[in-house]
Amino acid sequence: MTRLAAFPPDFSNVATVSASRTERLLNLLLALLNTKVGLPRSVLREKVYHDSAENDVAFGRMFERDKVDLKQFGFEIETLTDPRSFGADDPASTRYRIGKDSNRLPEVNLTPAESTVLLLAAQLWERAALGTAAANAVRKLQAAGGFTDVDLPAGVQPRIKPAGQAFDDVVAAMHGRHPVRFGYLAVSTGREEVREVEPWGLGSRFAQWYLVGFDRGRGAKRLFRLSRMTTAVTVVTGGSFEPPAGFNARAELDALNELPIQRAILDVDRGRLLALRKRAVRPGSTPAISDPDGDRDRIVVEFRDPEQLAEELASYGPHAVVIEPAELRSAVVRRLKAALDFDAAPEPPVIFPEAGPTPRARKRTSEDQLARMLQLVPFLVHHQGLHIQEVADHFGISRKALIDDLKILICSGLPEGYPDDLLDIQWENDHVYISEHLDLNRPVRFSEDEAAALLTGLAMLGDLPALAGMPEDEPGSALESVTIKLTGAAGQAGRLAGSVAGQSVAPEQSQAFATITRAIRDGEQLRLRYLSLQRDEVSERDVDPLRLFSLDNTWYFEAYCHSKEGLRNFRLDRVESLEPNGRPVSGTVTAPDAFPARLYTPSDDDVLVVLQLTRQGVGLADDYYAERTAQLADGGLLAEVRFGSAEWLPMFVSQHGGSVRILAPGALRQATRAWINEALAGYDSSSAGRAG
Repeated sequence: MTRLAAFPPDFSNVATVSASRTERLLNLLLALLNTKVGLPRSVLREKVYHDSAENDVAFGRMFERDKVDLKQFGFEIETLTDPRSFGADDPASTRYRIGKDSNRLPEVNLTPAESTVLLLAAQLWERAALGTAAANAVRKLQAAGGFTDVDLPAGVQPRIKPAGQAFDDVVAAMHGRHPVRFGYLAVSTGREEVREVEPWGLGSRFAQWYLVGFDRGRGAKRLFRLSRMTTAVTVVTGGSFEPPAGFNARAELDALNELPIQRAILDVDRGRLLALRKRAVRPGSTPAISDPDGDRDRIVVEFRDPEQLAEELASYGPHAVVIEPAELRSAVVRRLKAALDFDAAPEPPVIFPEAGPTPRARKRTSEDQLARMLQLVPFLVHHQGLHIQEVADHFGISRKALIDDLKILICSGLPEGYPDDLLDIQWENDHVYISEHLDLNRPVRFSEDEAAALLTGLAMLGDLPALAGMPEDEPGSALESVTIKLTGAAGQAGRLAGSVAGQSVAPEQSQAFATITRAIRDGEQLRLRYLSLQRDEVSERDVDPLRLFSLDNTWYFEAYCHSKEGLRNFRLDRVESLEPNGRPVSGTVTAPDAFPARLYTPSDDDVLVVLQLTRQGVGLADDYYAERTAQLADGGLLAEVRFGSAEWLPMFVSQHGGSVRILAPGALRQATRAWINEALAGYDSSSAGRAG
């Protein structure tokens, strides 16, 4: 058996071995948790702080900072005074302690069905700011021993894709109650304006994410669509705010009226853009599609949000031109010009690490490490004998980082300095055991963002149809019961949950969803007619359905396509018809174990492209499974991505106008630039012929 440390618990020596702030915070916490009568400042300075503080003044400042840090974890430090002393503020007689039940996660025992539903809710937040919080919350439940180890239902994997980096930045500001500043394209004026806002809440409505908050410039509550933010979100330093009592983002967004229906007149290349043509409407007595000239058709489509439609139309480049309304036309041109401006900007040096994406998370701090340790100790208590690599994988860190954590833990303990006063952790043949936990056997309560991630995720699952692999009546009842349990366990931390209102992840194509779910469960092949947007054609396929997954309320199903002899993903809203073909699945391919299901499966024939992403567009690296990334000084990112079709890249760059550009290969970059210039030329030539 190999112990992590085999030296006497002399705390003066420990200070020289490790003077880390993490260790000091942990030792202070253990000391204050394991005293009934409290400890005076003199003992804390001698036994915990050692030589860290040069004098009483320095010690006092350090102690006050550490008290604030422990309070962030919910540990309230009680101050006890001796009534026999000369005064209540006599520092010599003041003692400090933390109650043993302070901020401990209450008992939460979940059934297998409840654990399954909760895991689905947690994994909704795949790559958003709340994704890390959701993973931490689940780890706390696992550490407490009340979470049953389950697998996700094989057939259904819903997840959401919040509005990029802006969502992450606003959530962080809400949690810290800091104002934010950002550029915004005002609906009323059509001009870009800088707004300073106290962020009260975030929510999804009408397939758009909104920020609800107090606009300091206008002195009133306002709602801001994240898709209309024109700059990155920055935190206003030195400021703070208090949201209104009882604020609920869902209630605010329920009162939001949907934008009125408008009509767009478009000229589109003949024989192209089938998906857009299918949405054409007949204005009055005119046909749905008319012929303004020999090469193009004029169509009318309905829309509500000009920015949302402009993103789609910009991706069509020279194949579609907006005739009216002017607001939509300007929005498309703005995106195309932004793409060209970014392409013309100075280039950063293209330097990648040797392999793999580089993490974009903020720099790890002592608070991050302590938070992990407060999960690690109870996890080891309830999961004795796990392999050290399995423990490291569970916490998403390397084996070396885990061993570094364990070395700090076993150097930590009570001020008395006896052998039994240390955390006792050891391993045998790389299997980790803990025999002394010093009352750290339960994880701390959920933080606000952890509670919000789970409770908001559960709310979004409310309308999801029966899950493949679970009895039809079980998801609903499990969802209700686990929500009640988690609400009780969250306590005051549930406040932020009311500030985040996600959208339902129920599919709009409910009939197709039900047909695919049954086919997965019964092992049946399906025949479908499918509209491919990239190929601009409709094809008929026989497929073996494997699983359903979503991004927001856009649902896909993964299947083995017999005509293509490979795995393919199909969007439900592009399926024109779907029915069993009477044959059982071939069993050629089974659903991969990895979560989440991937929208794109790379192959050796793919085009390897180097992209530069702005801070607003960094999420695209995750969306398209970048193989290598490198951070840039301005908060942007270099990303090396494989694409199955190079022909689609101009559409991709135009769609995200100004958030992404191609750096290599050079020929593809030049082709994309020419494609966008051709699109802008189409708008110049059509300016004299606008309708109205």
